Amino acid sequence: METPLSNSGNPPLKTAHRAPLALSGLDFKLLKVFKAVVEAGGFSAAQNELNVGLAAISKQISDLEIRIGMRLCTRGREGFCLTEEGRLVYQASIDLFASVDNFRDRLSCAQNELIGDLGVGVIDNTITDENSPLVAALKRINEESPKVRFQLHASQLDEVERGVVEGRLVAGIVPVYQKREEFDYFALYEERSEAYCAVGHPLFTVPDEEMGEDVLKHHEFINHRYAIHRDKLTFARYDSFSASASQVEAVAMLIKTGRFLGFLPQHYAAPLVAQGTFRALRPDLISFNTTFNLILRHNTVRSPLVKAFARALGVDLKVSV
Repeated sequence: METPLSNSGNPPLKTAHRAPLALSGLDFKLLKVFKAVVEAGGFSAAQNELNVGLAAISKQISDLEIRIGMRLCTRGREGFCLTEEGRLVYQASIDLFASVDNFRDRLSCAQNELIGDLGVGVIDNTITDENSPLVAALKRINEESPKVRFQLHASQLDEVERGVVEGRLVAGIVPVYQKREEFDYFALYEERSEAYCAVGHPLFTVPDEEMGEDVLKHHEFINHRYAIHRDKLTFARYDSFSASASQVEAVAMLIKTGRFLGFLPQHYAAPLVAQGTFRALRPDLISFNTTFNLILRHNTVRSPLVKAFARALGVDLKVSV
């Protein structure tokens, strides 16, 4: 059955004297749908997240546009795209729900109970690193505060940083190559990386005693675009980076061709070495460490839930680096 809103036709034109919007429960519901659609990248992609059909999502977005008197997005054959007003409403909705979560957290803290959504971004392919405190921290939060809902996102560095800046994520756990003023940083652990080759590469069968640091400079390397380390140039020529990748697994795939050398986290490569398909090249000489940090948006109020998460990670929020 159609609602009065969805029967009203196109959204009305904005007027200079439009009355301020008084938010109702329906408005919150519609804004949550809109936020989910934006973060999914379109109506179709949001169906699984919202567990409703395409027609229902379309109607709800139309209802929201009518309700606030602005066109928020374009959809159709050209694809999904936010209007300027849509970008403004999306960012405002992030701030709105963050404020609601903070209000709820403060109330639950007064009741000695944590509830709410814990949205955390983490770099992919770190599950095998025994130094990471993340899994233990999530387990502790769940045991102590079972009403907390986890929203864990594994993605590339720039995606995690963007999520924290935009407020879609409350925290990120990332390798730090260059600090940005938008974040506060809190040191967590070190990740060790070593140089590797695979079966079929000329260095795979060269004995360690015949392989010095300079030997690697005569071979082609993979440039891991997010892993910026000056130490790499100790072992490789700048012009030898003839392939590039943006994720750890992509680096491993290129190494597996037998045509390139590349740096991988030691914890990630260990199973491949055990299988006999990869080889670490002079790990006694060739390695470097990357610092992983908890990042939080700079100059924001730390909710009780964020503080509890930091404590579970072993972080003192008074000591940033």
